[in-house]
Amino acid sequence: MENKENRTQANHSAVPRIGITMGDFNGIGIEVIMKSLQDPRILRMCVPVLYGSGKALAKYKKLLNIETFNYHQITDGIVHDRKVNVVNCWDNVFLDINPSEITEEAGKCAYLALAKSSEDLKNGVIDAVVTAPINKHNIQGADFQFAGHTEYYASQFAADESLMCMMSEKLRLATLTGHIPLNDVAKKLTRELIIKKLNIFLQSLKYDFGINKPRIAVLGLNPHAGEQGMLGVEEGTVIEPAIKHLREQGHLIFGTFPADGFFGSMRYRQFDAVVSMYHDQGLIPFKMLAFEDGVNYTAGLSIVRTSPDHGTAYDIAGKNIADESSMRAAIFLACEVVKQRKENRKPKEEKNPNREKYVFEIEK
Repeated sequence: MENKENRTQANHSAVPRIGITMGDFNGIGIEVIMKSLQDPRILRMCVPVLYGSGKALAKYKKLLNIETFNYHQITDGIVHDRKVNVVNCWDNVFLDINPSEITEEAGKCAYLALAKSSEDLKNGVIDAVVTAPINKHNIQGADFQFAGHTEYYASQFAADESLMCMMSEKLRLATLTGHIPLNDVAKKLTRELIIKKLNIFLQSLKYDFGINKPRIAVLGLNPHAGEQGMLGVEEGTVIEPAIKHLREQGHLIFGTFPADGFFGSMRYRQFDAVVSMYHDQGLIPFKMLAFEDGVNYTAGLSIVRTSPDHGTAYDIAGKNIADESSMRAAIFLACEVVKQRKENRKPKEEKNPNREKYVFEIEK
């Protein structure tokens, strides 16, 4: 049986340990991980701990002709500094790698990597996790019945609410409703939900990103932000009352803004962050601005979790043409947030060995 105490304590250096799950092994996840970790800055900034399979890495090394990628497979329970470490998460009987194919085995293995990363986060083995893309369909099973990574980690770490955020040097954006059908968005929006989600974003911008007094723009739900009720009433009845409540508490929240004109005029540059009402409203402009280096960040969790801003990309899997910029940016951002949380002890970390809870001082 693996010695968790050794894995937690041995050689735990000053730089953070960043877990990286391999995702669907028939997508581009392993390729962008390997390419990212060839950047010499990575091993100076963190200790990478990969969750997946050493044999999967070996297959992609050969397939992609990447000869210089070296790694240490953890067999003694000890994470080594200045090396890429690999935690084998599944029995090799599953391992039939065929890039671009959607298989049940790839979904099972993707889940096992997530489960092991969650266990190691809870036991303090790693300080953060970066998730390579999964297929939201083939990963579904008895132990995984979630819309995506965000919902899975929220469940694992008992977060009442979390917030899907997209981060880049050009734009910080949160989407108020995440992976839900468009016809459910208006039904989901309530004054209480908006206040709760905006508070999560405020706290994350302050304590995870070091913005002491963030200025946040909030987009409207309807065309032209409802045109004073002519094109929809949610702005006047739900969204703007929530904004007013937060402004009365001293927060710099502004809106509602019509989404098309807001991005068309580049007004987002006047704010520290933007909140969209639904997924595509925010992610379309975000990906137009930062497709190559955008990062998905989950706010409101006790743990640090980032992800590249792309999917499995089966159409280019195994062809050695996937761009690793977003994965590399996700690793860098995870390092930065871990450092920021350590430097700024609000919200305060509970002093317990498992480090499972992070107390957010969010206004009710």
